[in-house]
Amino acid sequence: MAQRQPLMAGNWKMNLDHIEATGLVQKLAWSLADLRHDPARCETAVLVPFTDLRTVQLLIEGERYPIRWGAQDVSVHQVGAYTGEVSAPMLAKLNCAYVVVGHSERREYHGETDQLVNAKAKQALGHGIQPIICVGEKLAVRQSGDQVAFVLGQVDGVLAGLQPDEAANVILAYEPVWAIGTGQVATPADAQEVCGAIRSRVAELFSAQLAQSLRILYGGSAKASNIVDLMAQPDVDGALVGGASLQAEEFARMVAFQTLA
Repeated sequence: MAQRQPLMAGNWKMNLDHIEATGLVQKLAWSLADLRHDPARCETAVLVPFTDLRTVQLLIEGERYPIRWGAQDVSVHQVGAYTGEVSAPMLAKLNCAYVVVGHSERREYHGETDQLVNAKAKQALGHGIQPIICVGEKLAVRQSGDQVAFVLGQVDGVLAGLQPDEAANVILAYEPVWAIGTGQVATPADAQEVCGAIRSRVAELFSAQLAQSLRILYGGSAKASNIVDLMAQPDVDGALVGGASLQAEEFARMVAFQTLA
């Protein structure tokens, strides 16, 4: 994994109000402390609903918890008559470190295209927020054996037009759609096949040096019971965690995966 710091990013999806968010973040921080986790060994982040962001920010900053935070989506617009949208400047004011763009649920339920995801990533980058850009195939593509070609096509689209200094601040998350919320998980070999191909494509698009520094996460039914094997793969640098991130002790064990090996 070269010198890339692992990242466990918990995507809460549409769960937990701001009061519940306080309890979960506190329990997560306490669980990490109980495990004597060294933040330098693996970064922890929570990606929370918009309504939780200010509460989570104040709690983490006030208590100095070793946890970063971010949002689950961002607008392509900076300001204006776009009812219901939340802009990158707004997220930056809340000190968001990350924002998820292009999650499969956004693609599926909101018709988001690679071009739209690319525009959202550029908005985030322009305001000092690292986008966690999601790519991944549905079951039919996996069954046809075309998963690598399909995902690399998405990578080309979501990174189109980025300058090297921008691409260096991107995080890519490979999330096979058939494994999200299903209990199914790509085998470590499956994850490595696609994550390795993604890193090779980034090297082609930009440079080998940039590709080696880029963090690539795996997302899709990742949990404490499979995280060690996933993290043993040379091109898997962490996980975009869904359901398991709503369980403080479980998620903390994933963050402290080195102690489980």
